[in-house]
Amino acid sequence: MDDKVKFEMEFVVKSSPKLLYSYIATPSGLSEWFADNVNSRGQVFTFMWEDSEEKAKLISKRANQFVRFQWEGDEGSEAYFELRIQIDDITKDVSLIITDFIEEDEIDEAKLLWESQIDDLHAILGG
Repeated sequence: MDDKVKFEMEFVVKSSPKLLYSYIATPSGLSEWFADNVNSRGQVFTFMWEDSEEKAKLISKRANQFVRFQWEGDEGSEAYFELRIQIDDITKDVSLIITDFIEEDEIDEAKLLWESQIDDLHAILGG
């Protein structure tokens, strides 16, 4: 698991930070765009797609700023995925910064997946 590499992507999102946070930090919000269904029990979130289920632990969060999860199986490693809200000081544009760790040969595929999921988020937010 230590051979995963970190990458970041940035997406401008037409949303208030508070509304965006509800879509990245709550099971109901994440179910709208990230997975088919999301449940949580304490700090453990279960993400369900058509034919798979993955668990991730919420390892850090700050209201209206970011959430950081670690997939089951990545425990003890530096790997995590983070959804961070950033506001441009000058333009006041709101961006969602995605930080993820992935096998080096899967980065292109992972980026396409994130782009697809963010397209879904944009559709929900009306932007």
